[in-house]
Amino acid sequence: MIVGILKEIKVEENRVSMTPAGVEVMTQHGHTILVEKSAGAASGFTDEMYLEAGAEIADTPQEIFSKSEMVMHVKEPQKSEYDLMRPGQIMFTYLHLAANQVLTEAMIRSGSVCIAYETIQKADGSLPLLTPMSEVAGRMAIQQGAKFLEMSKGGQGILLGGVPGVDPGNVLILGGGVVGTNAAKMACGLGARVVLLDTSLDRLRYLSDVMPKNCFLLMSSPATIRDRIQAADVVVGAVLIPGAKAPSLVTRDMLASMKPGAVMVDVAIDQGGCFETSRPTTHGDPTYIEEGVVHYCVANMPGGVAKTSTLALTNATLPYALEIASMGWEAAVRENPEIRLGANVVSGKITYKGVAEAFDMEYTPVSELFQDN
Repeated sequence: MIVGILKEIKVEENRVSMTPAGVEVMTQHGHTILVEKSAGAASGFTDEMYLEAGAEIADTPQEIFSKSEMVMHVKEPQKSEYDLMRPGQIMFTYLHLAANQVLTEAMIRSGSVCIAYETIQKADGSLPLLTPMSEVAGRMAIQQGAKFLEMSKGGQGILLGGVPGVDPGNVLILGGGVVGTNAAKMACGLGARVVLLDTSLDRLRYLSDVMPKNCFLLMSSPATIRDRIQAADVVVGAVLIPGAKAPSLVTRDMLASMKPGAVMVDVAIDQGGCFETSRPTTHGDPTYIEEGVVHYCVANMPGGVAKTSTLALTNATLPYALEIASMGWEAAVRENPEIRLGANVVSGKITYKGVAEAFDMEYTPVSELFQDN
């Protein structure tokens, strides 16, 4: 199969969807890899490195789209790319369709086969292609929260870890999944007082065995959030419903009870955000203030540490990319239930229930689109 690796064009997105090492593996299995010129430069991978790994360099995205049977991105297709996609072409990337109706409708019109990294799911419920970026984002959430607590950044001037004789800062984490757990580890390591909320008692029991003593675990509810948010210096939104819009957990009314200069980091912003007052921001202009509270809502947080993120992403995506390229999308979807859950839009039909429900649109099981039906 001919596989195209695009240069990312979303604002301040520095990752690339495959490393030269990944290209070498793909070419060893007989696939042709086209890499757009300078696609890996921001992550530290030169065109020469890709050429040595066996790739061919394409000058333009138009060439990638016109020649490739499968196109790989990191972020969702941008508006300038909508008309370049063609029926039957596989688009393999993060899509987050449930948070973006315009993008969803564009993918439907394209007639392409849209397989989303974030909804590929294992039998145990884990999300193998979301996990590495969630690990990065969770850890970054505390770095950013600590930075924007500084007074020069609009914060209240709190050092999260405190010093001898001075209380540490208070961190409230909403969600005990991959993002929340990694955020809690980082915050606890700094010495902060951490409260982590989750709705799963089993998950809370597990975390109670592995988290340090300065992490306090509570069952989440609106009442608990209202109570605990008043003392919080940093709030991390880390909730996820796979393939669906994130629930709104923090209302504007709750902000009125928060400390002026507290910081809220909404890691769920790719899925619409879990704070009522959230709106997407960029690495270049990452924050804004609502009701005296600093909001950090960068929609591609791992792009800020592009080299680490690209290496981690390729480690996770490569086996699936190789399977799709070797088998074709239909055989891969038939035989691998994990990839089947990744199929979000196929040949003009929404094939992921969470996306259809987000916009009250028709849902079609992907099996109905197989050629032998």
